[in-house]
Amino acid sequence: MKILLVLELYDGASNGNTISAHHLADNLRARGHEVRIAASGETYDGKWGFGVYHVPVFDKLISAHGFMFGIPDEKKMEEAVHWADIVHVMMPFPLGKLATRIAVRDGIPCTGAFHIQPENIWSSVGLGNFMPLINFTYWFANRYIFRYFHYIHCPSRMISNMLKSHGYKAEMRIISNGISLTEFTYHKCPKRKEFQDKFVVVMSGRLSREKRQDILINAVKKSKYADRIQLYLAGQGPKREEYEKLAVGLPNPIMMQFLSTKDLIELLGEADLYVHASDIDIEAMSCMEAFASGLVPIISDSARSAASQFALDERSVFKAGDSTDLAAKIDWWIEHPEERKRMEPLYSESAVNYSLDKSVDMMIGMFEDEIKRCGKEVPLK
Repeated sequence: MKILLVLELYDGASNGNTISAHHLADNLRARGHEVRIAASGETYDGKWGFGVYHVPVFDKLISAHGFMFGIPDEKKMEEAVHWADIVHVMMPFPLGKLATRIAVRDGIPCTGAFHIQPENIWSSVGLGNFMPLINFTYWFANRYIFRYFHYIHCPSRMISNMLKSHGYKAEMRIISNGISLTEFTYHKCPKRKEFQDKFVVVMSGRLSREKRQDILINAVKKSKYADRIQLYLAGQGPKREEYEKLAVGLPNPIMMQFLSTKDLIELLGEADLYVHASDIDIEAMSCMEAFASGLVPIISDSARSAASQFALDERSVFKAGDSTDLAAKIDWWIEHPEERKRMEPLYSESAVNYSLDKSVDMMIGMFEDEIKRCGKEVPLK
């Protein structure tokens, strides 16, 4: 198949949507499909590049989250869409809207993906809990673009149920974004010098309001074993300075750094426990990568996060937003090292349910179903 992936940002970004797009494109190509990209930035072989739209006032905030918007160009997008056997729109913004309009108008198979929760968008400006605005955004997104798709890729059952509750009529295909089980697999590494005699607790992901790293910092402060704990936040984002101030007073100074995949894998191999404190997550790939690597997780039970689905029992779940409960769960795992060692391979084995290979198989199936629905022949490899 000739598959066009449409999203706002594809080059040089660290956000989860862009990473997922790269994984999908690379694995589709490895299976013999031809994949091209339509996104903001430069044009090169295999990609139609569009101008970058700068949003007054909010530009700095948008950039801090590793994002940007593309400027629609109808002629260029027509060329891209007409090249494809199927168009997959990964973000519901101007480029995706233009691609969808052209595909629907010209009878070209087209599917969509719901990767960005309205709660995530509005949390950036402190409105993530203002439900009238959240509900309006779900409604607007449906009217703007999602009502035109017959199939919507949902990375978790949680977001599928959310869309149905907001009146979305498309067929929801629940498909994990998937993680590479060749990269993230059960392993242990010798601890570096600064981790010696420390209990290393990790959380990876963007340093932003809805990810709630503040809950984890406060939980470590409340732990009976605070003097033993080395907290490492693997990520970057707009809350970094605030978290540096909040962490003042920890017996062991907090460590914060965005890591390459290679360095993240090494860190997960050295760590003792993973915490996922986020209030809002469509899937939480960073959590998946951690437990696939053999770390026992402790996960927020937030109703707006799908991550708690990964917990194998209640010892890996804490009350959302409750640093005292999280501290108690951290302390329990510190006090029961043999049980933690027993659960590590069980968590790693559970990651097979979220393998990238399995996800790509299901995505191909969705693409083929859409092509058939449109009365076209699925191209042979």
